[in-house]
Amino acid sequence: MIKQSFLLSLAIIFMQVFFVNAQTPTENEVQKMHKIFDEEWEFGLQRYPTNATYNGDHRFDDKLEDLSEKALLEDLNRSKQVLEKIKKINYEILPENEKVNYLLYKTQLEEGIEYYKYKTYLMPIGQQGGIHIGFAEIQGYSRFETVSDYENYIKRMNGFPKQIDDTIERMKKGVREKIVPPQKIMEKVLPQIQAQIAEDPTKSIIFEPATKFPDTFSEEQKAELTQKLKDAITKSIMPSNKKLYDFIEKDYLPGCRKEFGIWSLPNGNDYYTYLAKSYTTTNLTPQQIFELGESELARIRKEMEKIKEQVAFEGSLDEFIVFVRNDPKFYAKSGDELMAGFGEILVKMDKKLPDFFNKLPQKKYGLREIEEFRAVSAPVAYYYPPPEDGSRPGYFYVNTTLPEKRATYTMEALAFHEAVPGHHLQIALAQELKNLPKFRQHGGATAFVEGWGLYAEGLGKEAGFYQSPYSDYGRLTFEAWRAVRLIVDTGMHYFKWTREDAIEFCKKNLSLAEVDIVSEVERYISTPGQALAYKIGELKIRELRKKAENKLGKNFDLKEFHDVILKNGAVPLNVLEKIIDEWVASKS
Repeated sequence: MIKQSFLLSLAIIFMQVFFVNAQTPTENEVQKMHKIFDEEWEFGLQRYPTNATYNGDHRFDDKLEDLSEKALLEDLNRSKQVLEKIKKINYEILPENEKVNYLLYKTQLEEGIEYYKYKTYLMPIGQQGGIHIGFAEIQGYSRFETVSDYENYIKRMNGFPKQIDDTIERMKKGVREKIVPPQKIMEKVLPQIQAQIAEDPTKSIIFEPATKFPDTFSEEQKAELTQKLKDAITKSIMPSNKKLYDFIEKDYLPGCRKEFGIWSLPNGNDYYTYLAKSYTTTNLTPQQIFELGESELARIRKEMEKIKEQVAFEGSLDEFIVFVRNDPKFYAKSGDELMAGFGEILVKMDKKLPDFFNKLPQKKYGLREIEEFRAVSAPVAYYYPPPEDGSRPGYFYVNTTLPEKRATYTMEALAFHEAVPGHHLQIALAQELKNLPKFRQHGGATAFVEGWGLYAEGLGKEAGFYQSPYSDYGRLTFEAWRAVRLIVDTGMHYFKWTREDAIEFCKKNLSLAEVDIVSEVERYISTPGQALAYKIGELKIRELRKKAENKLGKNFDLKEFHDVILKNGAVPLNVLEKIIDEWVASKS
């Protein structure tokens, strides 16, 4: 028996050595590169355990991220080390598809390393995001099937005070180094935190899992877990939220910037140029982006003039814009009306998708209302992807707060952007691409993701939607909105526009409700550069489609074009152009 085992072991070793030696140099390089991809993906799950939970990996459900500056700088050093490993891969002998993986990963590392140079991690909180919002969301995607699941959740609750302390320490350093957000933006954070401070722990959103115990739990288990959760909220969550609130109100706000644009930060102009390049995956300068926005807006306004004439409005386009913004008939009467309306629109679009795509995602999507505690400062809508394991759907979140100020004439365009054929269709399909490494399945270029979302709004027109002239005007309003972003974002962050300048420019050119305009402008202030991605990405997709149609003529197949666009995940725009050019050449 021992002898047989020994001989078997020798045989296995021989086979392994033979296999390794039999590999070509190319196969060895590919294997080494993918080993780095896999190791770093695994490290990322461990380093950011709530992201792992979101993606359906529950190995680290009792842990939280280390938010200290020390941990972030360790991340930076690791990225530098990984970049050196990647550079040692022999790029020249890689197959073409693996060259794409190499370049995307290398660029991702290089941009991440450059990001640290600007130290904006010292501004960890804003009205659009931060620990005060992200932590409260954990209950929405955690697993609550066993007693251990609840105990893991409670451990996370008790780890919250350290995260708050680490966040405050970074913010203190930000004040010392003058890397701070605008004061008026931070003022909007206070009510978001205040909404989560309550004397009664059962009123906290954190307590919600205790209202939906599985039927298999005994009464004793329910009582014990309920008490533990109440204690965690009372002793860890509430005092920490109060500590953060007091720090921001008394110590942080006085040290925050009076200016809104990031030009006012140390190295602000360089930082904005970096963001513009990163978000658009182009080398366009802020000046070129501004001018592109102006030309696109002029073109779209001509289309709006046609709608104005179609509905026989007597007056200028500027007057028509104000009329649509102010007439109550263009707004919802309730949140329920909004949710039901979006549901009806998407049911109709679901039936149209096979006319435009050969391949559709298996993962489902659903509708949710944005949580009340953050809705006032939240955008009109957004999308959260499904986890990798498909244990829950992707969600199209809708802002139903102040329904009388939420436009109904833009509902079709919004639904197509956030759900299908927009974000859900594209992101869920990317997750299901088994031939891609994880970093491409679950990430990618913002210009592609948001460009596709805007392109999807236009597909609604081709699918027979926007039958009402006002709904079609809503589509144009959304397209104009993305052109305006190119002007307003560069205006505030590079050309020193004020917040009021940006709001007035939006009001002049968009019929969006003022509450949405203010929320959007403040979003651009908090996330500079991101707003540039939409229009620039959409223009590139439309340019590539037109080029393919012209070259292929009757051989152009729209469904096949869409499949080719989507089959590589969210790639940079220059990579997308190469993919489409190669497809056209193969068809020719």
